[in-house]
Amino acid sequence: MNNLPSNSDSPESGILGAAAEPLPASGDGAPVRPFRGVLLLLGALFFFACMDATTKYLAAHYNVPLIVAIRYIVNCALMIVLLAPSQGMQLMRTQRTGLVMVRALSLVAISLSFGFALQRMPVPETTAIIFLAPLLVVLVAGPILKERIGAIGWAAALGGFAGVLLVVRPGSGLDILGVAFAMMAVAGNVIYQLLSRILGRSERTIALLFYSTLTGSICFGLALPWFWTGEAPTLWQTVLFISLGVNGGIGHYLFTSAFRHAPASTLAPVTYVQLLWALLLGWTVFGHAPDLLTLVGMMVIATSGVVMALRSRRAALQSAARIHRDS
Repeated sequence: MNNLPSNSDSPESGILGAAAEPLPASGDGAPVRPFRGVLLLLGALFFFACMDATTKYLAAHYNVPLIVAIRYIVNCALMIVLLAPSQGMQLMRTQRTGLVMVRALSLVAISLSFGFALQRMPVPETTAIIFLAPLLVVLVAGPILKERIGAIGWAAALGGFAGVLLVVRPGSGLDILGVAFAMMAVAGNVIYQLLSRILGRSERTIALLFYSTLTGSICFGLALPWFWTGEAPTLWQTVLFISLGVNGGIGHYLFTSAFRHAPASTLAPVTYVQLLWALLLGWTVFGHAPDLLTLVGMMVIATSGVVMALRSRRAALQSAARIHRDS
């Protein structure tokens, strides 16, 4: 989820694919090109949605820890092969290693919970529930990071809760255990995003990415002997397994590139397009179309998230204007 409304790299779904690497726009001196940034972000969200749909397809035949392990291992291998020659020890250099590891372990928990949720529920509904996380982050950031929430923030958060209740309402047909796993992923995502915002002040994005993939590779790799069961994958399934890491790697690269060309305040509302990708893939791949109330709930979640993102954008602009005026 696969993936979220902040200047961050979505863990899973987005989240997962939406999932939280702090990236100041044009921090490397790249020119600001908002349109290009939006296009790159749309591409990243599509790859994250493809990763989620592939995970669901494979979860019908294989254990979720096995699927997640292969995804992490392929992703980590790609980072080492493609980035180690140019980055060297920068991949592993951190200032607050303990918190970096806690953040990476929270992503491990998210990945596992999200995989089990996808195994039991359709992609669109699972993705919609995961998008509750950024709304909760704003509420939690109030007392923890001393950020002002305001009436608009509270209204958007309550709207997001209402949207989730429409999605998981009695009679929706969703698996209760699947909903529980999705909410566990939401809780982990809140911790992950908060730590990302804290660590973004001291850590390099590339190191945060590397520790996330390395930790996942080690944790799930050690568990492989217990979950490598069933028939050997066919050629097509092998391609799908490999595509998990490739889609994740390409998605993260495009996501990172997007924030080099446009401010986070511009891109944050766009992240909810992943709900549209999830709907399209759920329909074309699995033949699933949410009912009307579920669609309304998803629209309410997306609208609440966009309102929250626009609120953050306005606050950032006002803060920048005050700093400029005071200087």
